[in-house]
Amino acid sequence: MIRRAIALLSLAVPVLLQAQDAQSNAAVRNAIDRIKADNAWTVQQQISICEIPAPPFKEERRAAEMKKRFEALGFRNVRIDSIGNVIAERPGTGGGPVVVIAAHLDTVFPEETDVRVQRTGTLLKGPGIGDDCRGLAVLLAVAKAMGAASVQTQGTIYFVANVGEEGPGNLRGVKHLFAKPPAAKIDYFISIDGTGLGLTSKAVGSNRYKVSFKGPGGHSYGAFGMPSPIHALGRAIAKISAIQVPRSPKTTFNVGIVEGGTSVNTISPLGSMEVDLRSESPEELAKVDAQFRKAVDEALAEENSRWPQSRVKVTVDVLSMGIRPAAAPPDSMRIIKTAQAAARALGFEAPGSASSTDANWPMSLGIQAITLDGGGNGQGAHSVSESYDDGDRGWMGPQWALLVLAMLAGVKPS
Repeated sequence: MIRRAIALLSLAVPVLLQAQDAQSNAAVRNAIDRIKADNAWTVQQQISICEIPAPPFKEERRAAEMKKRFEALGFRNVRIDSIGNVIAERPGTGGGPVVVIAAHLDTVFPEETDVRVQRTGTLLKGPGIGDDCRGLAVLLAVAKAMGAASVQTQGTIYFVANVGEEGPGNLRGVKHLFAKPPAAKIDYFISIDGTGLGLTSKAVGSNRYKVSFKGPGGHSYGAFGMPSPIHALGRAIAKISAIQVPRSPKTTFNVGIVEGGTSVNTISPLGSMEVDLRSESPEELAKVDAQFRKAVDEALAEENSRWPQSRVKVTVDVLSMGIRPAAAPPDSMRIIKTAQAAARALGFEAPGSASSTDANWPMSLGIQAITLDGGGNGQGAHSVSESYDDGDRGWMGPQWALLVLAMLAGVKPS
């Protein structure tokens, strides 16, 4: 089936395959077959990696283990950079593009979380088992198969296990990677994140803020008549909830965390909220951001004007918690067409979709980037009951990643 699909692919997208047609290469076919044969090994990698805690900003132990595993697969040039990214270099023969394939080390769970994985047949349960322990396992599976099959590429490939993809990390790993790249130029970036067989070709941008209304506070009876930070916060939330956003391009807002107050009979000195704004469109994200800021400013002014005799005023601080740029590359971009052609060769379709991943950053820089799912079926991401079911075709995720990687990097004719 693979050989037939490969033949069809070479007819369907000759402009992408060019002279170094990955689909007619015996070593690539061998590597694809090895991924299926080694599927049990890949799943075991996923389990054992996931049982190493990697909360935000504390990914060191998992990073050290990934470095050891890359070295065990024969990589000679494996390093951990100054921010914590693990970078394994697979040199090319020359003349080809530089391709990065990455998965993120960090999870959303605090350090004390029980990360033991429970297994029932093909079903795995554990925090982070899909997001993104699956991605890390795919990196190892692809690296192992390419090495065992002696796949030679013209372009150099960097396998990267990066820090800081999840919320508080604010993409710090990939930002550092592109600020101080391992090569003079990175031509293509592939992130492996999530489960299934989906393709992320567009970046959902997000702006996240912590808004803190502040005042002197006082007794609810004795100090009555002064503006209240919590009342100002309530006004702001009401105004945010009334913001109108378009359905297409999809644009959203949310107040996710609210804090403040010391007792029922205290005018609190603090009222704060954490706000998440998102859109597939940079323009719409800017619009909803402006509406959010207007809501905060109006709430502050209204609360202070409500108590004109007060000698004190409420103030507000708006702190950025993270900016992920939106981007909408054209569907004609080579990396997107290549991923879709590889999917067809393996027997499935992969229409592009929009999401928020490590690929946001290179997309915003104008670098060709996508995110591929890692195969299988995941449920409950970001919950302690997260699960991953490898099913009977989980190996197709790593196969897809390998095929896309080989096509982009260019393979030597067999």
